[in-house]
Amino acid sequence: MSEQQEAQELGLSRVESAYRQLKQSILSNKFPPGYQALEPELARTLGVSRTPVREALIRLEAEKLIELIPRRGMRVLPLVPVDIIEISQVLTALEGTSVELLAKQDLGRDALQPMTDAVAEMVDALRIDDIGVWSEAEEKFQRLLATLAGNHRLAVLVETVRAQAYRARKITLKLRPKPYSTTDAYGEILEAVAVGDWQLAKERHFKLRLEITEILREILDRYQLPHL
Repeated sequence: MSEQQEAQELGLSRVESAYRQLKQSILSNKFPPGYQALEPELARTLGVSRTPVREALIRLEAEKLIELIPRRGMRVLPLVPVDIIEISQVLTALEGTSVELLAKQDLGRDALQPMTDAVAEMVDALRIDDIGVWSEAEEKFQRLLATLAGNHRLAVLVETVRAQAYRARKITLKLRPKPYSTTDAYGEILEAVAVGDWQLAKERHFKLRLEITEILREILDRYQLPHL
């Protein structure tokens, strides 16, 4: 490998590292909505030059997590109610396609066991009233759904859109009714997928997404949250 190639790979790894660290800071609320920072400040914090930080910020702007402001660096974008509803609507379409593709593959119950385990973890979490553990299990279920569907580009899109709603989801999950019906729905969707009934699986998923969107509307109306 030439020195130039090594430098290119090192540069890519620094960009990826900067991207992941900045994204995690946003999703974890270390950088809350409205937070602003200049490139040099972020570069010093991450211990890298400005170039990988700039490239990472461009990616984060494309994912609608931040906006780049000339001479003022970046600003973490808050989510207003209309954003949250739009994201839920987009996920309805993207995840529904994932459900269809997955069911049509006829993978069998052994291949779907990790998803079955995730549903069982949701059930157990509700039994001990731990919404944090439930959320982690639900995230696992969704990741498996997207990846096992077999369409890489679709999986990337789902991950990107879900990341946009991550902060809001953490807040609204504590305000909504305990997700017993959501957990039951995941089990029903998985059962339809396991027997290859993609139409039933997709129909049940669509109904679930409509229910979730309506719950979000009620929460936003009730609590009059200006942004998340």
